[in-house]
Parts: sequence; structure tokens; C-alpha cells
Amino acid sequence: MADLMSKEAIADFRRDGACVLRGVFGDWIETLQAGVARNLADPSADVRIYQGKEGAGRFVGDYCNWARIPEYRDFIFNSQAAQIGRELMGTKTVRLFHEHVLVKEPGADVPTPWHQDQPYYCVDGSDTVSLWIPLDPVPRERTLEFVAGSHRWGKYFRPERFNKTALNENDGLEPVPDIEGQRGSYTILGWALEPGDAVAFNYMTLHGAPANKSKVEQRRAFSLRLLGDDVRFARREGIVTSPPFREVRLPHGAVMDALEFPLLAG
Repeated sequence: MADLMSKEAIADFRRDGACVLRGVFGDWIETLQAGVARNLADPSADVRIYQGKEGAGRFVGDYCNWARIPEYRDFIFNSQAAQIGRELMGTKTVRLFHEHVLVKEPGADVPTPWHQDQPYYCVDGSDTVSLWIPLDPVPRERTLEFVAGSHRWGKYFRPERFNKTALNENDGLEPVPDIEGQRGSYTILGWALEPGDAVAFNYMTLHGAPANKSKVEQRRAFSLRLLGDDVRFARREGIVTSPPFREVRLPHGAVMDALEFPLLAG
């Protein structure tokens, strides 16, 4: 099978912890839009809804619905996402970790705070990639942003819910630096995006997104979390992880070989 990723994209991803991929999922946008509509009409028990101030639009997040939403399954198992992930990570295998849908309705004045994903997760390892796929046009001022190179800092920062409350009190982790207040001290990456584009990033890369201040335009995004060769299951005693994966019985340090994490390539 011919390579899908350019050498430049792979180099950007590994150096910066994030890169932009233009037009790679153009054939799948209608499928994913239909899946998100089905998901919003019937959210899971783990859905998170943050209401904007004074009745402004909602920020809705839901995850781990691929087993019950056919459009998600179609994309995950039949698109080129797994091959893209394998080339970016440079791994032999690719497993599904989970999918995550994030919808900011018009006027949703709740920003996505700066954070890393991996401290929320039940995984250890460096072979990771998220593919964040916008289902609506996203101008630069509303796009997902990344701190270049932060995946190589070797630090786990304290995970918080998107309303800025701690996921785990007294977890011993240091808070995320004040990226927003000191933007000039960091190299911050972000791109205007169209449906069909994607951004790829490592689970350890610091990222965040502003509120949706548009009164008429929503921002729907489908994010696919993938795992590579070196990832192992992590049991964090006394710590809440998100997603919780309550039914997974893998021991600490095990290969992610479970029904919840199907093998997509390799």
C-alpha cells in the first residue's frame, strides 16, 4: 500500500507533536456528520454538557460510542485513519483507543483549557496519535492550538475537567503553565481548517481551543484516538481516568489486547 503521509508531515508531527493534514478525510465528512447527529440525539451516560453563560450555546463532549453508532464504526474500520496513524507514529500496529466528539454550539463561550490528554488516560507509552477532524469550517481564531514540542517535555500536568475543576484532587501533579497569559513564551501552532482536513497530535502535546463566539456557526469535531506499538495499559490506583473504561480487566503494564481496543492495523 502506498504511503499516505509526506515526509514533511511525519517530521512535523514527530518534532512538534502536532501537524496539519489537508483534505485527507473529504470522503467521510457526511458519514461523520450523520454519526454525530445520531450521537447528540442519543448521548451516552458519560456525556458532558457545559452551558454557556446566560443561556448561550452548549459545549457538548461524548466518547466511546463507536460500538453503537454505525457511522463511527464505518469510519474507524474502513477509512485510511489507521494507515495515517501508523505512518505518523512509525509503528507496526495500530489499535483503537476511543473516539471523542466535541460540539461547540453557536455562542458556546466555554473554552477548551490548555491540557495534555495522556494524564487523563489509562495508558502509558509514547506511540500515540489523535486525529482531530472538523465537520464544519474552523477559522484560525476558533481552531485547536498546540504548544510545539511540549510532547517532549517529559511532564505530566494535572488533568482538569473543561470547566476548570480538577479531575482528581491532590493528585500530586503540577498545574498546566499559564500558556494563554504567556503566549509569547511558546511556539503556538494552529491552522484554519475545512471539513476533510485533520490535525494530528501526540497525547502528551499541550493543546487548547478558544470559545465559539460566533452567534450562528457551530463547531463540530470528531477526534479519533489511536495507539501504537509501545502503549501499555496503566492502572492508576485511586485516580479517576477519562474515559473510565469500567469493564476493562487488563493488568497494569499489559498490551492493550481487549475487545474495547480493537486492532486496526498490524
